[in-house]
Formats: sequence, structure tokens, C-alpha cells
Amino acid sequence: MELGIYTFGELTSDPATGKTISAQERFANLLEEIELADQLGLDVFGVGEHHRRDFIVSAPAVILAAAATRTKNIKLTSAVSVLSSDDPVRVYQQFATLDLLSKGRAEIMAGRGSFIESFPLFGYNLEDYNILFEEKLELLLRIRDSEKVTWTGTVRPAINNLSVYPRSYNQKLPVWVAVGGTPESVVRAANHGLPLALAIIGGMPSRFTPLIQLYREAAIQTSFPSENFKVSINSHGFIAEDSQKAADEYYGPYSVVMSAIGRERGWPPTNRQQYDAMRSEQGSLLVGSPQQVIDKILYEYDLFKMDRFLLQFSVGTMPHKSILRSIELFGEKVAPVIKKELSHSDAH
Repeated sequence: MELGIYTFGELTSDPATGKTISAQERFANLLEEIELADQLGLDVFGVGEHHRRDFIVSAPAVILAAAATRTKNIKLTSAVSVLSSDDPVRVYQQFATLDLLSKGRAEIMAGRGSFIESFPLFGYNLEDYNILFEEKLELLLRIRDSEKVTWTGTVRPAINNLSVYPRSYNQKLPVWVAVGGTPESVVRAANHGLPLALAIIGGMPSRFTPLIQLYREAAIQTSFPSENFKVSINSHGFIAEDSQKAADEYYGPYSVVMSAIGRERGWPPTNRQQYDAMRSEQGSLLVGSPQQVIDKILYEYDLFKMDRFLLQFSVGTMPHKSILRSIELFGEKVAPVIKKELSHSDAH
């Protein structure tokens, strides 16, 4: 199983100090985080696309291209690219360029996005939410699979026997479909023969097992090879030397951001009781000591038999040194144990 990290490049005030660092400093910190993850031998680093004040990454391919020059082995992916409000030709070109710069380490995680700011920003109607993603995903795959493209749809001008360059380093640029938990989304991914990235950021992970089962059942009905159908579980997390330190350090930034998002969406504010419940053995938050995080990843592996697990460090702004330490513990203490445990179980 691959293990990695993803981030949205949060740019909010640190609740402990009330200060907000500059955008330039946050980008510098982010590149240092990716570089450290590569040095520690982690498999994947993802950055998500947003178009709002509290997250700094609006152009994932640019950040990942900068990271490509400072890393050697780690896969570099969007997490996600909001394909619905972008142009598939440009998305392919950007990530094909990244793939060439990184010698084959680029991936696209395509999604509809958990926020809606990009739709009015780029002139799209939210009423077209579903058709925008479906048609643009189809076009992106057409471009990926063929140098010359002919395509007709309703959401952008047709393409008639035109070529798209540059071509990626890998013959087939990896494309994952990111979903938030609807049956229609997981079936769509299976019908396109694409790997699935499922975000579990609340509640109990066990309630998502029917969705993964549905995805795998839908995959069997297709003509695509079985190796296409991989599963990634993406969750919020933070690691410190001991459980109490991790819980206390993460709660403030996490609750500030989740409560702010809750106000936008009509959720109640996050409180410590809810937070601690999500940190429980079967909850969705991977916040604790290295052993606690190991146990929870293995628990979720028993549920999902996933091929990849990504942790979001972090949800709210935390000291840079704390994030670096969390990445160190993930790479040095958690990942080796997970890899050993799973290799041992697979052998038996």
C-alpha cells in the first residue's frame, strides 16, 4: 500500500498566535514539506485546488512543478483538480508538462470540488454541476489516450481531429476520480475504468464500506483490466510523540477551520467532545501518537483493503515545525510498520 500526504496549503491565522504568515512564506514551507516527504521515502504528495482566501493553492500543477525540481521519487498529484470549472486541454497540458519535468511522477486527481467559488469565477452555472464534470472527464481521458482528438459535447466548443501537446512522459498519465461519498460518483469512476479516491473526513469510516463494495462490484461489470481499479482513502490527521500532545495541538486549528466551514454550510460548530469521538479507535480522525495512527490505518485497511492512504497535514494553520515533525513521524515511525505489517499479512 502506498502512503502519502496531501494539503490544501491553508493560509489562515494560527489560533495560538493570531498571526497569518505571508503567501510567499507559506509556499516556501509547502515546498519544504514536500521535499521532506520525498527524503523520508513516502510515496505520494498531493496539493488541492481552491479559489478562496483561506487556501493558497489555486494552481496545483505550478506548485508540483516547483516540487519536481526538488524531489526525486515521490509521486506528485493534485488533490484535487476541480475539473468542472477548468478546461481539460489545459489540465492535460499542465500535468503532462509536470510529468516530463518529474520523469513520470505526475498524477491528476480529478474532482468536482468541495467548494463552489470556481464556478462563478470562471463563468460556469452550478446547475450544470454534473454535466460539466461528466463531459470534461470524458474529454480529459480522450486527450490522455490519444494524441489526436475528436470530441463533441455541450459544455465547451467541439474539437475536430486536433492534437494536444506536450505528451506526458508516461504513455498514460494516471487519472484518479476523487469522490465525497455518493453512489453515483463511485459508479462513474468504475464505468470509466479509473481508480477511486474517497475522502473520509467525518463520522465513522465503517459506514463507507458499502461504497467501496459498490465500486468494486461495478468494476467487475466493465471490460477494463482489474489493475485499473485501485482505492485511495484520504483523511485528516496529525502525529505527535504522544497522544495528548497530538490531540491538544491539533484541536485548535482544526476546530477553527471546520467550524468556519460549518457556518457556511449550516453545520453546528465543532466541539471538543465531537473531536475526541472522531479520534476514537473507529473514528475518522487520525490524530495521535505514531502507534495510534498505525492502528487506525490498519483498521481501515481491514475495512477497505485500499491501495493508497493519504493524510491531510493539516486542516488549519499550525506551526511549520509541528507539521515537519508530524511528517517525520509518519515517514520514520508509521510508514515502515504499515509496510511491514501488510507485507507480512499478504505473505500469509
